[in-house]
Amino acid sequence: MSRVEFKMPKLGESITEAAIITWFKNPGDTIEEDEMLLEVATDKVDSEVPSTVSGIVEEILFEANTVIKIGEVIAIINSDGKSNGKSKTTKKKDKTQKQQAKTEKALKRTKQPASDLQNKNTFFSPLIVNIAKEQHISYEELARIPATGKDGRLRKSDLFQYIKEGRPFKLVQPGYHDATAFRLPQLNLDKGKGKIVEMDRMRKMIADHMVYSKHTSPHVTSYAEADLTELVKWRNAHKAAFSEAYNEKLTYTPLFVAAVSKAIENFPMINVSVDDDKIIVKEDINIGIATALPNGNLIVPVIRNANKKPLKEMAAEVNSLVEKARTNTLKADDIQGGTFTISNVGTFGSLMGTPIINQPEVAILALGSIKKRAEVLESDSGDEIAIRHMMYLSLSFDHRVVDGHLGGSFLAQVAKNLENFDSKQSI
Repeated sequence: MSRVEFKMPKLGESITEAAIITWFKNPGDTIEEDEMLLEVATDKVDSEVPSTVSGIVEEILFEANTVIKIGEVIAIINSDGKSNGKSKTTKKKDKTQKQQAKTEKALKRTKQPASDLQNKNTFFSPLIVNIAKEQHISYEELARIPATGKDGRLRKSDLFQYIKEGRPFKLVQPGYHDATAFRLPQLNLDKGKGKIVEMDRMRKMIADHMVYSKHTSPHVTSYAEADLTELVKWRNAHKAAFSEAYNEKLTYTPLFVAAVSKAIENFPMINVSVDDDKIIVKEDINIGIATALPNGNLIVPVIRNANKKPLKEMAAEVNSLVEKARTNTLKADDIQGGTFTISNVGTFGSLMGTPIINQPEVAILALGSIKKRAEVLESDSGDEIAIRHMMYLSLSFDHRVVDGHLGGSFLAQVAKNLENFDSKQSI
């Protein structure tokens, strides 16, 4: 007999505790290695946690809705135990039937009068509480929001939908219905017919994050263009030697990250986050790089202290993170701690983009495709036309704390850094 202590895993470098949302297994159930054992919530994200061994779940030490310290034992798995005899097919059927019943119950509850809405499950995950604090939503108001999660749990999508509808139950008290509360009109729109594709978990999280960002930050976008001719020539002339010397590909990304990092050093107020009525100016410059995953979703791995890294180290780290993203091997620490994000929309063939801010940052830069164009240049002999490598840049920023002068000046500095690339530098 081998009794394995299953501990609450590390979920990120700054996370010290997590709340158990739900257990996917009960004592006596069989579980395979890498099969999901439970779902947990932190103040950053909800995550499914897989088992590290195969066996029988012998004991569950904490109930759902309990907040647990990282590293604490939460379950015992007997790797030599015997199954409780219930087939996987039967258990899956039971789970499906239960979920359908709960979904129907939740849908019925959303049609009740506002005065009757009161969630039985008054436990709210740290993520929900964090969002509620930012939106100044009380626990009493949270309890009146229709919840569709397991066991009546309030999900992020429930909260974001409620905010989107204008918080119709904000002023509602038990037994009282506020007829003046604003709600979005319930339009019976024709959404058409076609194949139904369910969003996967990551796409749902991205959707929630994007809606939350647009709701939180008043977005303003500024545009600029840069002449990258010298940078392009230098890279083309040195990429083979760089690969041979360091066994690393020399892409444009580390060159872009370097230019952005230098600009942030000149404009530190673009490298901030907002906490209620306070502005947190970040000590480190950690650049996030929006990267496409094989399934089409996007993720943002982070280059830490990007302003302090030489080109060789920067290129190696960029290549490593991109490869991890493509092979789905990124760790939690790889995608946390960003202070500014770059989205290279040019890799998809776009000339420019209007990116959505990656909360809790206050700005994001989109880089378009590099195109050869005929440009008018000034020379000693007068104006002349030349073929140049041009690129559009667009900066979306949070107008609560970044005004047009700061946003425009920072964007112009990034363009200037790219145009004044030192073409005489060695690898």
